[in-house]
Formats: sequence, structure tokens, C-alpha cells
Amino acid sequence: MPSLKEFRNRIASVKSTQKITKAMQMVAAAKLKRAQSQAEAARPYAERMSRVIANLAAAVQGDDAPALLRGAGKDQVHLLVVMTSERGLCGGFNTQIVRAARERIDELLSAGKTVKILAVGKKGRDQLRRLHGDKIVTFIDLSGFRNIGADASNLVRSAVLDLYEQGEFDVATLFFSRFQSVISQTPTALQLIPARAPEGVTPPDLKGAIYEYEPNEAEILEALLPQYLNGQILQALLENQAGFYGAQMSAMDNATRNAGDLIRKLTLRYNRQRQANITKELIEIISGAEAL
Repeated sequence: MPSLKEFRNRIASVKSTQKITKAMQMVAAAKLKRAQSQAEAARPYAERMSRVIANLAAAVQGDDAPALLRGAGKDQVHLLVVMTSERGLCGGFNTQIVRAARERIDELLSAGKTVKILAVGKKGRDQLRRLHGDKIVTFIDLSGFRNIGADASNLVRSAVLDLYEQGEFDVATLFFSRFQSVISQTPTALQLIPARAPEGVTPPDLKGAIYEYEPNEAEILEALLPQYLNGQILQALLENQAGFYGAQMSAMDNATRNAGDLIRKLTLRYNRQRQANITKELIEIISGAEAL
């Protein structure tokens, strides 16, 4: 049985931990509000851009289509862009994204495909390195960015396009977590190259109108597709950031409540042990007095 001093030391240690988790919960809650606003504000732009690309792509076929739209014409080498956070203490947020990527990797390998990984975020890289370290071709560290924005998305886009121009892959797929609520983030896979509108996005209803583009659709797509790619990556970064803070706030709230439960249990054990020691001392005093 631990001594009373050991109980006191452990209770003090848990209380210190509880203060830290409570502070982290409050910080995450404050940052979540801004991150959620940014993610939600970017969604209408991303959706509208997807509809425009879907409309233009429907009029361009074959060799006339830009390289980012038609792809390499093959489906052998796949690049998985796995986007996670730079920090932990966020429950299963990063693990869910990595699990979705691993399932896709296993599926592709069983089909005889070649897989390469572009890791964005330390936590995803560290988890993937255990089983698929030989497949990681590039790692992007975003910890130096105070705020996630255009600079961060341009860095990721440049890395993807550089690999594509070098012929390193045929298909690129982005893995991230779409923010739903504080307690719900959905791991999502989004194909980047060949570019295509996400599932559920349909071209705008022109109501029978016929539009003529100047210059033609292919030239417009040539200019728009890099921006569309950048918009998808920025949207994923913002969704990930909001999901991370939501998951961290929830995890720290659980940790704070668990610390409170542990403090109560340790305090109860401490009081029982203290009472037992007092009772023992009284019995020894009474026994000694009777012996005299």
C-alpha cells in the first residue's frame, strides 16, 4: 500500500496535469471558432469552382484536354497525399486519416499498382513510416506557418505538380479530414490528378442557354486547373485545421474529466489510508496503556 506522502504527491501531479489539459481545451476552443469560420467560408468558393470545372470539362475531350484533366493516360503509379496535423493530443484525429490511407494502399498494392506517398504533417509521416516508410517520396512540414492559408497550399500544390511534371505518378489522391462538428470529423479521399469534380457536384443548369467561351474551353481550363488544384488543397488544409482543433478540444475535455475522476479516487484512497493509520495508532496506544 502506498504511503500517505506518495498519495499526496500523486494527487498533486494529477492536479497539475488537469490544469494543463484544461488550459489546452480552452486554447483549442478559442482557435476552433476561427478555424471553423475559415473552413465554412471557403466551402462555397470550392463548390462553385468545382461546378465551373465540371461544366468546362464536359466540353473538352481527348487530346484537346489539358494535361491536368486528361492525366497521363495510365493508372499504374498512384501518389497519395496524406494530410495530417503537426501535433498530437487530439484523440484519433490523425489515426483515422492514416487508416483510410493505409486501406487505399493495401487495395492498390493487391491490385499490382505502385504506390508513392507525399506526407503533409509530422504525425501522418510518423505513422506511415512504420509500415510504408519506403514509399514516402516527399515530406512537407507546415509547422512553420502561423496561419494556414495560400502560402501553405501553394507549397503543397508545387510539390504535387513538380512530381507530376517529372512523370513520378499517374494518379494523385488527397486524404484529409472533413470537419463536421466538434465531435465528428470524416476522413475523406479526393482525387487531385486527373482533375475531376468531387462526387455529388453537377454542372450548373444553363436552362437551355448556349455559352461561347473566348478563348476556348481548353485554354480556360489550362489556366483554371492549377487554381482549382490549389483551391482543393487549401480547402483540405482548412478542413483539417478545424477538425484538429475540434478533436483536440474534445480530447482535452475528456482528459480533464478523467483527471477529476482520478483525483477523487486517489483522495478517497488517501483518506482511507489516513484513517487506517490513525486507527492503528489508537489501537497501539490503548494496547500499551492496558499493558501498563
